[in-house]
Amino acid sequence: MKRVRAAWRLLRVVLHILGGVWTIYTVLPRLSADQKHARVQVWALEMLACLAIKLVVKGNPPAQGPMLLVANHISWVDIVVMHATRHCRFVSKDEIARWPVVSTLANAADTLYITRESRRDAMRVVHQMAQCLRDGDVLAIFPEGTTGDGSTLLPFHANLLQAAIAVNAPVQPVALQFVDAVTGQISFAPCYVGDDTLWQSLWRTLCADDVQAVVQFGTPESARGRDRRAWAADLRGTIATLRV
Repeated sequence: MKRVRAAWRLLRVVLHILGGVWTIYTVLPRLSADQKHARVQVWALEMLACLAIKLVVKGNPPAQGPMLLVANHISWVDIVVMHATRHCRFVSKDEIARWPVVSTLANAADTLYITRESRRDAMRVVHQMAQCLRDGDVLAIFPEGTTGDGSTLLPFHANLLQAAIAVNAPVQPVALQFVDAVTGQISFAPCYVGDDTLWQSLWRTLCADDVQAVVQFGTPESARGRDRRAWAADLRGTIATLRV
């Protein structure tokens, strides 16, 4: 029965993605920016329903920008979860821009792309992020740079925080966790780490029951004279505390 249920959920996910692509080409061009952001949020909420993941939001998402959201990273589901709480522009690795269908969805959400191995490209993205913050956008980054299993935090890379420092924009720490609603323990089903393939992670997620995505928003803060490395270390500590 578990496999049958997972297959049914997979069908719903595929149909929802196809519906999203149709919306991108037929509906979004006619919407205002605020209407577009609301539509993306609704789509993400519906995607979590297709995956049978319950969203639990603690704290207050930003009502408006400029704001840079800084979150830990566990899974490909993180982006859907964050959009479901509040539309934001993600900074993602540039290879996503070459993925069929996924790139269409990412572009519709105004994703910024970065070549992670290039310092020069990091500088380009920092300038682009700074301009987005000046324009009042809500941006989101995963400073770990890759996914962990959710039990601990990886070191935080500081480069992209320079955008917030440059324009004196606030940063809001965000802690993400996937938990089993029955036991209260960490759920590793949605994890996407190590040798996992996207398909393996997706299938585990589809097979799991009682998964909750818990999003804890912390208090927005400014740099207060800290350089990006000191700020990144402090944000890591804050997010670790929010996860407890």
